[in-house]
Formats: sequence, C-alpha cells, structure tokens
Amino acid sequence: MSFRIQYGWVCIAFLFFQMNLKAVEVCNSCPISSIQKGINTALSGDTIWVKKGTYKEFNILVDKPLTIIGLDYPVVDGEDKGEILRIISDGVTIDGLFVINVGTSYTTDYAAIRVVRSKNFTIKNVVLENLFFGIFLEKSSYGKVYHNKIIGDAVDEYNSGNGIHLWYSHSVEISKNIVQGVRDGIYLEFSDSILVSENISRQNLRYGLHFMFSNNDVYSNNEFENNGAGVAVMFSKKIKMNNNLFKDNWGTASFGLLLKEINDLEIIENVFENNTIAISVEGANRVNYFNNTFKSNGWAVKVRGACYSNLFQGNQFLNNSFDVSYNSRINDNLFEGNYWSKYSGYDLDKNGIGDIPYRPVKLFSYIVNRTPETIVLLRSLFIDIIDFSEKVSPVFTPDELVDNKPLMKPK
Repeated sequence: MSFRIQYGWVCIAFLFFQMNLKAVEVCNSCPISSIQKGINTALSGDTIWVKKGTYKEFNILVDKPLTIIGLDYPVVDGEDKGEILRIISDGVTIDGLFVINVGTSYTTDYAAIRVVRSKNFTIKNVVLENLFFGIFLEKSSYGKVYHNKIIGDAVDEYNSGNGIHLWYSHSVEISKNIVQGVRDGIYLEFSDSILVSENISRQNLRYGLHFMFSNNDVYSNNEFENNGAGVAVMFSKKIKMNNNLFKDNWGTASFGLLLKEINDLEIIENVFENNTIAISVEGANRVNYFNNTFKSNGWAVKVRGACYSNLFQGNQFLNNSFDVSYNSRINDNLFEGNYWSKYSGYDLDKNGIGDIPYRPVKLFSYIVNRTPETIVLLRSLFIDIIDFSEKVSPVFTPDELVDNKPLMKPK
C-alpha cells in the first residue's frame, strides 16, 4: 500500500475519532447543571465547557480523560464541606475555574484540586481562595501546574495547608504560579525531577518553598519574598537553584535559604536581599555558589558545621552585617574571586584583583554565635578593635578561610 493511501486512511480515522468526541455544556439553566453530572455524561476525551455561574459542589470525581474549561471563571464553591475536585485518571486538563471554600480537617488533607496516581495532567489558569490545601499531587507524574493563583488566609500552621503540595511525584513542571497566605507556598516530599520556575511565593506562614528527600530538581527565576522563611532544602541531592530572588525574609529565626544535609548542589546567579540570614548551611557538601549577590542581609552565609568541599566564586557581598559566619576553626571550603564591600586592600598591578587576601570571618560573628545578646555592640569601636586583632593573628576564626583573589569592583 502506498504512503498516500496509508496517509488517507489515517486522516479518515482521525476525522472519525474527532466526530465521536463532543463538547458537554454545563450551566445553571442547561439540562446538565452540575460539573459532576457533566463528567458522568461525557465520554473519554470529551471537553466540558463550564459556563459562568456558581456551582455548589464538592467531592467532584474526574475518573476519565477529559478537558474541563471554565468560561469567564465559573465559581466552584465547596461550602467548607470537604475536598472539591479529585482527579484519578490520566490525561485530564483543568482550565479556568475559580475554586473556593475547601473544607478544613485535622485528620484529612482536603484540597481544592487533588491529583491521585495520574499522568499527563494539566492544571492551569485556576484561582483558588479560602482553601486548606490548594493543589495536591499524590503519586502523579508527567504533569504541569501552570499559571495559577492560590490565595490563602492562613493564621496558624496547625490548621492550614500548603499551596502546591507534591508527594511521591516526579517529572512535574510548576511554573508561573502566585502563591500566598498559606503554610508552605510550594512543598515537595519524595518528589524527583521537578522543575519549579517563574513562581512568586510570598507572605506564607512557614516557607516559600520547602522540600525534603527530593532529588534532581531545578528551581529557577522564582521570587520568595516576605515569608516566615524563604526556602528550606533538606536531605536531598543534585539540586540546581539559579536566578531566584530571596527577599525580605526577616525575623528572629528567618532566612532566605536553609540547606541541611545536602550534597551536589548548584546555587548560581541568585539574589539574596534584606534577609536575617541569606543562607544558613549545615551538613552541605560539594555545593557550588557561583555569581550570587548578597545584599543588606544580617548574615550573608552562616555555616553551622559539617560543610565540606564547597566553592564560593564570583559572588558579591554588599553591605551585609556579617558576610560569613563560622562556628568552627576547621575549614574545607574555598572562597576565591568574590567581591567584598568591606575589603580595604589595594591593586597595584591594576588587574582587578586585590593584592592582599581578605578574611571574611570576623571575630565578632564568632562571639555573636555563642552569645546572641552581644549583637547590640555591632557598631561600637570596641568591635572594630577585636576584629582587627583577630585579622592580624587568627585565634578563634579559621585561619585558612581567606579569599586570596578578592575582586576590587562589583560585577
């Protein structure tokens, strides 16, 4: 059989398939007036058009491949009775719904939209308000959570949920979402090969992004602003974080980025601005910190211990109270070719690199680590004197921790 004849049969088969697919219309005055009835009526592969209006429904079950599209943002009101949408089929798309009033429970993680053991799903252009959990992905993969707005009103951690929550999921793209006013903006647990990009996560009670036991993930071009703490990365490996903004994560126990028990991480071209601690590190090994900007933080990098074979190169440390803080005299990390706004050396050969090394760890940071109350002496002449004496003859700070090639100008 020739290619032309084969192609013709393919076209006929495709047209026949298209004719058997249909659009199901749902509206308050239509024969089908509920979303669940529309799903029950539709065949696999159909599109359900939900017209503008309010649909008071919960425990809606999507159990077949469907595309559900809201026209002019119809409101799906769960009336605080429980979960609202549950997807248990592959190949489902949810687009353009306004979902409100998820039930709250201390024993069940009710979500506005839950995806369970599904593949090739898309959740986009959805607005969620008055929620417990927002979008919950459970053992699901090869999906996309795109361009959604999740607005919570969480007051306490114990009775609030997360905006976008992944559990045992993989190969998912989370992009261009706005998440605020929940417990954790984005939460990942046992979720690998996740792309988190171009999201705004702000004003959340605990973390803008929180993930544990999740490997080979990429986080890029996100904004984490004014959260209880910015981002917590724990018990994971082979993570890439680049071009993110960590800003105004400020408080007595707050930070822009927490790294704990992490291996083989890349932190490249991020901006850390006005955080109590820009990066708090404990048990992080083989981490590359390249071309990041640390500006006006309390601590730029606070190393709490057990950090080995890390490289800090090409970073800018601008007007931080403390650039680097250590609680040990042992150092196995390399600082090279960074710009330090507190560097007062000279460059006689005009090659852009300071002729004398810079010691970023000050004695006063060592003292504050052990006696936090001494922070009130930060601007005193006495502190300048003890820092100078430690620089001349290091006793308490790591004498190997120096930048031998400090840059004379910021990038």
